[in-house]
Amino acid sequence: MTVTEQIITVAMVVLGTAVTRFLPFLIFPAGKPTPRYIQYLGKVLPAAVFGLLVIYCLRNVSVFTGSHGIPEMIAILVVVVLHVWKRQMLLSIAGGTVCYMLLVQLVF
Repeated sequence: MTVTEQIITVAMVVLGTAVTRFLPFLIFPAGKPTPRYIQYLGKVLPAAVFGLLVIYCLRNVSVFTGSHGIPEMIAILVVVVLHVWKRQMLLSIAGGTVCYMLLVQLVF
């Protein structure tokens, strides 16, 4: 990339970041109530995103080869147990990730 192209690229990234940061405040000002469909999306999208991530992470797991999906299932169980026990999303995610990495690196 030339210097001009680099400057244009950086400027576009800065503009895109600024627009995505400020646009919600312009569309939904503080004095007006948030529309019901936005409230609905705020309630259902987090669960939908996590469901999508689980499916994406497990899409290549084969129960017929390798470790037969055992480390993945153990890690999922750890995530569920941690979340039911502590109700801390970051702890659950981190605990499941560490469990999976330890299983894959040291056991399977």
